[in-house]
Amino acid sequence: MARELISFRRAAAVLAAVAVGAGLSSCAGGNALALARKACGDVDRSLSAYRSSQQAPDSTQSEAEQALALSQLRAALQIAANAAGENSQWQALMTTLSESTRVPESDLVHALTAQCAVAEGGGQEPPATAG
Repeated sequence: MARELISFRRAAAVLAAVAVGAGLSSCAGGNALALARKACGDVDRSLSAYRSSQQAPDSTQSEAEQALALSQLRAALQIAANAAGENSQWQALMTTLSESTRVPESDLVHALTAQCAVAEGGGQEPPATAG
């Protein structure tokens, strides 16, 4: 009887561990999406500052807006890296953001806009549009 009770307790402990693990893995996907959306919030602020820099009345203001835009991209990079660590779906977003150290933001606008559209769409690719 004591052996059966110990076996039952072990089986219950194993089942509980499996259930907790399954629950955590399903939460990780949602957390990765939340992180990607947070990174995209910084991307949106960056793109806004970048557009403002293009229309600034003088070079001092333009440079300040560009610096702000770049700092927003750098903030988004760390968050996107965390998202990619939890779900490889966000690797492209992280990689594109990491390119901000090597290429001008103007070269990243299209890719970042498309990748953040996926995050805003709940992680699903948006439907293709006829162009």
